[in-house]
Amino acid sequence: IQELLRVMRTIDDRIVHELNTTIPTASFVGKVDPGQTCKELYESLMDAHSNRERIIKNCISQTSAVVKTLKEEREKAHEDAALLKQLRKEQTKLKLMQSELNVEEVVNDRSWKVLS
Repeated sequence: IQELLRVMRTIDDRIVHELNTTIPTASFVGKVDPGQTCKELYESLMDAHSNRERIIKNCISQTSAVVKTLKEEREKAHEDAALLKQLRKEQTKLKLMQSELNVEEVVNDRSWKVLS
């Protein structure tokens, strides 16, 4: 999932470049509609942000359900080391996904500040 998010964050990583190529120079002013181009960039950024947030929240939801199930199983089988190991793995994955939400907020804020 982290690799997918890294690829999906390319638009945010390249926002300055996108703006520089979106705003036409004096010689291209008549050939390109900067308002339309900026609107398209804005919409692309909005879509990217909402898609990433949806994916992260979906992963959190699924992992939370797995953690809950494993905790219930763990209460029934106290001595199962493999079950405990799986529970710890899923809890770590859940914490990672929750931290990705924080990263997403920082990335989004940075992009909007550049775009403003």
